[in-house]
Amino acid sequence: MREASEPVPCPVCYKDAKRIMPTSFAAFTFRDGYPRRIPDDGKYWHLGKKVSRLVTSARPNEHPEVNKPEPKKRKTKGEKQELQDMKELAAKRELVDLYGNEIKPEEVPEVVEQGRVVRKGTPRGL
Repeated sequence: MREASEPVPCPVCYKDAKRIMPTSFAAFTFRDGYPRRIPDDGKYWHLGKKVSRLVTSARPNEHPEVNKPEPKKRKTKGEKQELQDMKELAAKRELVDLYGNEIKPEEVPEVVEQGRVVRKGTPRGL
Protein backbone atom coordinates (compact mmCIF):
# COMPACT_ATOMS: atom_id res chain seq x y z
CA MET A 1 0.00 0.00 0.00
CA ARG A 2 2.80 2.44 0.84
CA GLU A 3 4.37 1.81 -2.57
CA ALA A 4 1.18 2.61 -4.46
CA SER A 5 2.38 6.05 -5.57
CA GLU A 6 5.74 4.80 -6.91
CA PRO A 7 6.09 4.23 -10.66
CA VAL A 8 5.98 0.66 -11.98
CA PRO A 9 7.27 -0.81 -15.24
CA CYS A 10 4.90 -0.86 -18.21
CA PRO A 11 3.94 -4.44 -19.17
CA VAL A 12 4.46 -3.67 -22.89
CA CYS A 13 7.69 -1.63 -23.08
CA TYR A 14 9.07 -2.14 -19.52
CA LYS A 15 9.69 1.59 -18.94
CA ASP A 16 8.72 3.22 -15.66
CA ALA A 17 5.20 4.65 -15.91
CA LYS A 18 3.20 6.97 -13.62
CA ARG A 19 0.30 5.57 -11.68
CA ILE A 20 -3.19 6.50 -12.92
CA MET A 21 -6.17 6.67 -10.60
CA PRO A 22 -8.87 4.26 -11.72
CA THR A 23 -11.96 5.92 -13.20
CA SER A 24 -14.30 3.21 -11.98
CA PHE A 25 -13.63 4.00 -8.32
CA ALA A 26 -16.38 5.87 -6.44
CA ALA A 27 -15.93 6.89 -2.82
CA PHE A 28 -18.97 6.67 -0.58
CA THR A 29 -19.82 7.91 2.87
CA PHE A 30 -22.90 7.29 4.98
CA ARG A 31 -25.18 10.11 6.15
CA ASP A 32 -28.50 9.48 7.92
CA GLY A 33 -28.14 5.78 7.11
CA TYR A 34 -27.97 6.32 3.35
CA PRO A 35 -24.84 5.80 1.23
CA ARG A 36 -23.74 9.15 -0.24
CA ARG A 37 -21.27 9.68 -3.07
CA ILE A 38 -18.37 12.02 -2.27
CA PRO A 39 -18.44 15.01 -2.55
CA ASP A 40 -21.70 15.14 -0.62
CA ASP A 41 -23.63 18.39 -1.14
CA GLY A 42 -26.00 17.74 1.78
CA LYS A 43 -29.10 17.39 -0.40
CA TYR A 44 -31.43 14.45 -0.92
CA TRP A 45 -33.13 13.08 -4.03
CA HIS A 46 -36.92 12.72 -4.30
CA LEU A 47 -38.30 11.24 -7.53
CA GLY A 48 -35.40 12.63 -9.58
CA LYS A 49 -35.30 16.13 -8.02
CA LYS A 50 -32.93 17.49 -5.38
CA VAL A 51 -34.52 18.55 -2.10
CA SER A 52 -32.94 19.95 1.06
CA ARG A 53 -34.60 17.60 3.57
CA LEU A 54 -36.32 14.22 3.69
CA VAL A 55 -40.10 13.87 3.67
CA THR A 56 -41.54 13.62 7.17
CA SER A 57 -45.25 13.54 6.37
CA ALA A 58 -46.98 14.07 3.05
CA ARG A 59 -49.20 12.34 0.54
CA PRO A 60 -47.61 9.46 -1.38
CA ASN A 61 -45.12 10.47 -4.12
CA GLU A 62 -45.25 14.12 -3.08
CA HIS A 63 -42.67 16.34 -1.41
CA PRO A 64 -43.44 19.78 0.03
CA GLU A 65 -40.47 21.35 -1.78
CA VAL A 66 -41.29 19.79 -5.16
CA ASN A 67 -45.10 19.99 -5.06
CA LYS A 68 -45.66 23.38 -3.48
CA PRO A 69 -49.23 24.00 -2.29
CA GLU A 70 -51.15 26.60 -4.27
CA PRO A 71 -51.60 29.89 -2.43
CA LYS A 72 -55.05 30.81 -1.20
CA LYS A 73 -57.04 32.83 -3.74
CA ARG A 74 -57.27 36.52 -2.83
CA LYS A 75 -60.68 38.15 -2.81
CA THR A 76 -61.43 40.87 -5.35
CA LYS A 77 -62.82 44.28 -4.43
CA GLY A 78 -66.29 43.16 -5.53
CA GLU A 79 -66.18 40.04 -3.36
CA LYS A 80 -65.02 42.08 -0.36
CA GLN A 81 -67.88 44.55 -0.93
CA GLU A 82 -70.40 41.68 -1.18
CA LEU A 83 -69.15 40.28 2.14
CA GLN A 84 -69.49 43.72 3.73
CA ASP A 85 -73.06 44.05 2.40
CA MET A 86 -73.92 40.57 3.71
CA LYS A 87 -72.54 41.48 7.15
CA GLU A 88 -74.74 44.58 7.20
CA LEU A 89 -77.80 42.51 6.28
CA ALA A 90 -76.90 39.96 8.95
CA ALA A 91 -76.63 42.76 11.53
CA LYS A 92 -80.19 43.80 10.59
CA ARG A 93 -81.26 40.12 10.89
CA GLU A 94 -82.22 39.99 7.21
CA LEU A 95 -79.75 37.29 6.06
CA VAL A 96 -80.68 33.59 6.13
CA ASP A 97 -79.31 30.36 4.72
CA LEU A 98 -81.14 27.94 2.44
CA TYR A 99 -83.12 26.48 5.37
CA GLY A 100 -84.19 29.85 6.75
CA ASN A 101 -81.75 29.84 9.67
CA GLU A 102 -80.44 33.21 10.78
CA ILE A 103 -76.81 33.98 10.01
CA LYS A 104 -74.84 36.13 12.44
CA PRO A 105 -72.51 38.86 11.10
CA GLU A 106 -69.34 37.11 12.37
CA GLU A 107 -70.40 33.86 10.62
CA VAL A 108 -70.78 35.43 7.15
CA PRO A 109 -67.18 34.92 5.85
CA GLU A 110 -67.13 31.29 7.04
CA VAL A 111 -70.54 30.52 5.47
CA VAL A 112 -69.52 32.06 2.14
CA GLU A 113 -66.15 30.23 2.21
CA GLN A 114 -67.97 26.91 2.71
CA GLY A 115 -70.10 27.64 -0.34
CA ARG A 116 -73.43 27.55 1.49
CA VAL A 117 -76.37 29.32 -0.15
CA VAL A 118 -77.13 32.67 1.50
CA ARG A 119 -80.12 34.87 0.68
CA LYS A 120 -81.98 37.90 1.93
CA GLY A 121 -85.02 37.06 4.03
CA THR A 122 -86.44 36.83 7.51
CA PRO A 123 -85.30 33.99 9.76
CA ARG A 124 -87.66 31.15 10.69
CA GLY A 125 -89.39 31.43 14.02
CA LEU A 126 -89.56 35.24 14.14
